[in-house]
Amino acid sequence: MAILRSFRDLNVYKLARVQSQQIFVVSRLFPNEERYALTDQIRRSSRAVNAMIAEAWAHRRYEAAFVHKLTEALGEAMETQAWLDHASDCKYLVGEQFQKLDKSWQEIGAMLNGMIQKAGSFCNSVKK
Repeated sequence: MAILRSFRDLNVYKLARVQSQQIFVVSRLFPNEERYALTDQIRRSSRAVNAMIAEAWAHRRYEAAFVHKLTEALGEAMETQAWLDHASDCKYLVGEQFQKLDKSWQEIGAMLNGMIQKAGSFCNSVKK
């Protein structure tokens, strides 16, 4: 395993960053009436994942704090999926476009779960 020097080295951070940008691109096509509702909510939740991963990284000295922030990031990733469901229900996202985005956010969730399960391996390197 490569040495991780920054939260920016984490694959989950990289994927969430790309996917939040994808959310931004597709949400630009949502109707104007959704600007302060669905568009704002889905952008905020998708972007929050990266911010919480970065914050978790800063809290690695304390495993419980690290896990707490990753759990919040997981919650935001799942919230993003819920907003994707709403966009799909409203036909703003259809077929493969929805499936591709949803699959990516499921992968992000799985990666965050993996980090939570192996939190000690991330935190112990800081304590040495």
